[in-house]
Amino acid sequence: MGLDAGLSRAEIEEFWDSWLEINREAERTGDWRVMAEHYAEDATYGWMYAPDEHFMAVGRDQIRDYAIGIEMDGLDGWHYDYMCSVIDEAKGMVVGFWKQKSGIIDDQTGEEYEILGIGGSWFGIERQTSGADEGQLKFAWQRDWFDMPSTTHTFMEILGAKKAPDTLLKRMSVAGLEVPGHYRYAEMPSTVWPPPVEAGQYLTQTSAPEASA
Repeated sequence: MGLDAGLSRAEIEEFWDSWLEINREAERTGDWRVMAEHYAEDATYGWMYAPDEHFMAVGRDQIRDYAIGIEMDGLDGWHYDYMCSVIDEAKGMVVGFWKQKSGIIDDQTGEEYEILGIGGSWFGIERQTSGADEGQLKFAWQRDWFDMPSTTHTFMEILGAKKAPDTLLKRMSVAGLEVPGHYRYAEMPSTVWPPPVEAGQYLTQTSAPEASA
């Protein structure tokens, strides 16, 4: 892949619309792996579970097998409704803010169990300059964030209500540094911040000067 600042708003919107469509297909079938082709062959995708436990997939194959494979298996019926999207064609970035809902009904409220707090995904989009994907737009990187304490709370509520299906119970057992794609901070194969951002390519504000003694 290569950095290409010449992305038009229209083609980013078209690519984003195709992403929303494939998300709905994944939610319908319960197989999130169908989304893998939206990523560049050398894309990176990560998020934080804890200060010293991060997830990071490097390359399309790991994204397919780990990020939207192992990490999403068992979440049948869950859906991630994008509430708002912000597109910056000058930077080739999209930020999507989503709600994470379980599809499992809380008998007390009649509503779905939902992970509270604001969740979202930050994407970098690039036109591919070589290989089988040459000329196509793909995600070069993705970084997610979500409210981990709220996630734990909601999962425990589902467990306490005996509403968790066997597939979800199995998914909840997949945790810890022994799981593929889970790393200690110092051992991560890519940076927490997207690589071009970490490299300072989009620096907006420098550090304040130190006060004189």
